[in-house]
Amino acid sequence: MSGRSFVKMHGLGNDFVVIDARQEPFTPTKDQSRLIADRRFGIGCDQFIIIEKSQNPDATAFMRIKNADGSEVGACGNATRCIASLLMDEADTDKVTIETLAGLLHVSKEGNGLITANMGPALLDWKEIPLAEERDTLNTGIKLPPLRNPVCVNMGNPHAVFFVEDAEAIELEALGPRLEHHPLFPEQANISVASLLGEDHIRLRVFERGVGITSACGSGACAAGVAAARRGLTGRKVQVDLDGGPLYIHWQEDGTVLMTGPVSTAFHGHIAPELLENVS
Repeated sequence: MSGRSFVKMHGLGNDFVVIDARQEPFTPTKDQSRLIADRRFGIGCDQFIIIEKSQNPDATAFMRIKNADGSEVGACGNATRCIASLLMDEADTDKVTIETLAGLLHVSKEGNGLITANMGPALLDWKEIPLAEERDTLNTGIKLPPLRNPVCVNMGNPHAVFFVEDAEAIELEALGPRLEHHPLFPEQANISVASLLGEDHIRLRVFERGVGITSACGSGACAAGVAAARRGLTGRKVQVDLDGGPLYIHWQEDGTVLMTGPVSTAFHGHIAPELLENVS
């Protein structure tokens, strides 16, 4: 594999290595993806993003998403906003449509450096999460003390949101991996703990499947906003404070979820060919 140029970007500290493969295909193996994401031996990121040509005439590009463990996932809200920012600057436009494994996502500039992504519909049926058996997704019933009875939402990937008195006090590093692989989640799940800070204001911490605790999780913020509204804890517009800063979530009446927040470019670089030559 030859060396490739990349861009390092992040949304509130949720960071990505981005490679543009629209002109020259780039298909790293799972081991190579893990190495690129490794913070000691590679470049380091939560997710590794590959921009590809889309076969859909309505889309500007296709976004392929690899977790830090090399697994491929369907959605990443912060990455969607980052990639959209690149594509909008490239085309000198305020709107783009990005194709993902989870469907078409429409993204627009809002001014003041903020970008809004329509993350599509919140899926709420147990088969759509998916769960291993029929459950009420508003009160799923699983527990791992002190966490119990999460709300489950699929935002292009599965989320379990636990509401607690104080999200800061939860040992998410220890509980997240166990709940991620709970038998109820055949495709694993992102595990969140959320607490109310005030009216329509949520504090959220997220353990992302295949990654671990991240500074911000866009789809997790969407899931938490939907879960809080379903429980009657908030309205349909909320501010979600993550470790890296706030995202603004609007669960619209048509069922789709808008997510608004900033994006940043950290640096541009080049992956040396020898970095990937001896991956076992």
